[in-house]
Amino acid sequence: MAITSMGVVFAVIWFMTLFVVLPLGAKSQGDTGKVEAGTPASAPSGYVMRRKFKITTIVAILIAVPVILVINYQLITVDQIDLFKRFGPDS
Repeated sequence: MAITSMGVVFAVIWFMTLFVVLPLGAKSQGDTGKVEAGTPASAPSGYVMRRKFKITTIVAILIAVPVILVINYQLITVDQIDLFKRFGPDS
């Protein structure tokens, strides 16, 4: 697997992880009782993106390394996944 392919796999996993991590622990301005003028009460309050990015990066590394190793060392192949033999030599 080329380094660019590894980067793409990591980027996809990183963004998927980001969308899972973003809502965790988020409180709205309405929940905290401090609504800024010109914003809805449902807007996030005290949101620290740097912390979310650190958590996302750590979790993404923990997920991406095994995925890249499985792909690189062919621990799971298409033949093992293809239950209905759609991708065999007879296709």
